Amino acid sequence: MEDAKFRRCHGCDLVVEVAKVAKKQNAHCPRCNTQLYRGNRISLNSDLAIAVAALLLFIPSHFFPMVTIQLFGVMIPATLPSGTITLMSEGFPMLGLLILFCSSIVPFLVCGSVVSAHLALRRKWFTLFRLSVSTIQHLKDWMMLDVFLVSLAIACFKIQDHADIFVGSGLYGLVLLLFVTSLLLTHVSARRYWRAWQRKHQQKIEAPITRPETSIHCEHCHFTQQSGTHCIRCKRPIHSRKPKSIQKTWLYLLTATIFIIPANVLSISILLTNGKRLEDTIFSGVAGLIKTDMYGIAIIIFVASIVVPVAKILGLGYLLLCVQFKRSVFHRQRMAIYTAVKWIGKWSVMDLFVISIMMTLIDRGQILDFTPGLGAVAFGLVVVFTMLAAESFDSRLIWDNYERTDKS
Repeated sequence: MEDAKFRRCHGCDLVVEVAKVAKKQNAHCPRCNTQLYRGNRISLNSDLAIAVAALLLFIPSHFFPMVTIQLFGVMIPATLPSGTITLMSEGFPMLGLLILFCSSIVPFLVCGSVVSAHLALRRKWFTLFRLSVSTIQHLKDWMMLDVFLVSLAIACFKIQDHADIFVGSGLYGLVLLLFVTSLLLTHVSARRYWRAWQRKHQQKIEAPITRPETSIHCEHCHFTQQSGTHCIRCKRPIHSRKPKSIQKTWLYLLTATIFIIPANVLSISILLTNGKRLEDTIFSGVAGLIKTDMYGIAIIIFVASIVVPVAKILGLGYLLLCVQFKRSVFHRQRMAIYTAVKWIGKWSVMDLFVISIMMTLIDRGQILDFTPGLGAVAFGLVVVFTMLAAESFDSRLIWDNYERTDKS
């Protein structure tokens, strides 16, 4: 239950009256259906236990081989970070860093931040606490262990005709890590940590909201208060809307649109086999999978690498145009589009993960050789800029011209 009597929805900025919510129940905004808060399912100490378990699982999942293949009589093990290290050493440092960031660095930072938030809460270290909770809030959408596991399965299917594949103990550790981190993301909430800090160290810092229509929502700690320049709980500057949200989103979106052309035209991967050099674009790679009767994998790659990036660009472009032309109908539909765009964003990285794993499993310098093309670099930029565009867009702009008599 929220401590305040009123709060603003962070999705559409509607002022709603806070109600009691039982365990395993959620409170949703009556206008845009955004989840406002949840009944406490587990304690914060349970979050800490899950985070510590996840940190311990980083050892087997990252340092033990996930799979081992037998290629030309040589056993080649693959760990989770080995593909990114190979990419960096072969002249693709930014691409390798992006994959390492999404598959290893972000999960480690989020789990570590849960631990440091508890330490800061106990020791009354405000700066560390604010940094830890901010890390949890802003990086959890970049955790992509589930995408990595699907990519590993695809890579193994693609090379099963060239080598024998053996499952390693690191794969079991990775599956457990995915389960534990997914459980953590299901329960962890920046709002709960800020409320715990408020109760333990700040006592009654809330100023009563006497005029809900003039209140403002802090996007950093999700605290609703009377209008001001800084949040009275997290001390950060507060704004009724994200500063320059439309301009930033257009910039990221146009940049992604520029790079999506070379991402689809240039080779995304280069395979040397039996003295032949086979260069594949995203489209030709999908066509090759269809020719070899791998229809399921072809559909997955087509959707993740072609449909999803294009849908994100078109969806965000449509939302920006609707906001700027002040469209006064179909607000709920546009909110659903924005929610879908944010949810599908991470699956665009799948093709890059597959490339990283392929570079690890296929022994370079032998008869069979695999390397990414320049199209992979362009595609990586498309992924990054579309995700940044989705994050910079303020969904509350959709509802600024909402009319009480909803025509949608």
